[in-house]
Amino acid sequence: MTTHWQEEIELIKSVVEKTELQHAIKWGIDVYTLNGQNIIGIAPFKAYIGIWFYNGVFMSDPLNVFVNAQEGKTKALRQWRFTSKDEINPDQIYSYLLEAIANEKAGKRLVPDRSAKFEIPELLQKAFEEDAELKDSFFKLSPGKQKEYALHIQESKREETKISRLEKIKPMILEGKGLNDKYK
Repeated sequence: MTTHWQEEIELIKSVVEKTELQHAIKWGIDVYTLNGQNIIGIAPFKAYIGIWFYNGVFMSDPLNVFVNAQEGKTKALRQWRFTSKDEINPDQIYSYLLEAIANEKAGKRLVPDRSAKFEIPELLQKAFEEDAELKDSFFKLSPGKQKEYALHIQESKREETKISRLEKIKPMILEGKGLNDKYK
């Protein structure tokens, strides 16, 4: 971890430690949980340090500080970014933490819509026409894994990238693996 933001991290952690949240390291960052559920994460970057509120979508955000890093993709997560130690107000952070904890205790949690329909990209359809085993293997996968693969190809902008992605995922599909199984 970068030492550039060390003072800021320690200041934020000192505020979090006043709450009932439990500390863990997940994905290489400090994450704080309540009853096993992720509440916040603290992560340093080059230009800022951020507090991730995992269910920030439910928070009132009276200071209007939240950022949705990927509009249209990120549903629940909200970030509060700081570019200097002077911007970190412990009382304000503590207030936000209390709201996040209260929301968790009240059961406010965004449940992803896993039933959303998706289209099989034309490139993948053509691959199925050329390889019946690939098609059979694909449709044996769970709907969630099928969607992961379809979106993986669909979301790339360049045709070369789509083709490259298809070639890389073919062996995984044939093995019955999901795109993100290695991370589970």
